[in-house]
Amino acid sequence: MAGRVLVVDDDPNTVGLLEEFLRAKGYEVLTAGDGVEALRKVTEERPQVILLDIKMPEMDGLEVLRRLREIDKEVGVIMITVMDEQEIGREAMALGAFDYILKPLDLDYLERSLWYKISQMTL
Repeated sequence: MAGRVLVVDDDPNTVGLLEEFLRAKGYEVLTAGDGVEALRKVTEERPQVILLDIKMPEMDGLEVLRRLREIDKEVGVIMITVMDEQEIGREAMALGAFDYILKPLDLDYLERSLWYKISQMTL
């Protein structure tokens, strides 16, 4: 039961890793390198889940999440954060994120979280 996932991160290595991993699991993967591009792709492509980095230049992940909820209240959002940003991760959950994962990424946990969110959406 794969779905459409948008990966939003300004680090090309993280984007490449997630894109390769998700494609191997059967997901359709879209990518964006910043918040502006992410908001455009959400409007045009309608992903089911967004993997959204918190630390990005110009527009951080929390601001993207706030604007995203004005566009689409239903899309699942999983925030990506480094260890010292766990409080920000919890703030993101209060803003409507579904989950947050820590860097370095636990891909098994990410896979379970994605599966759970997409399976909820298809019920």
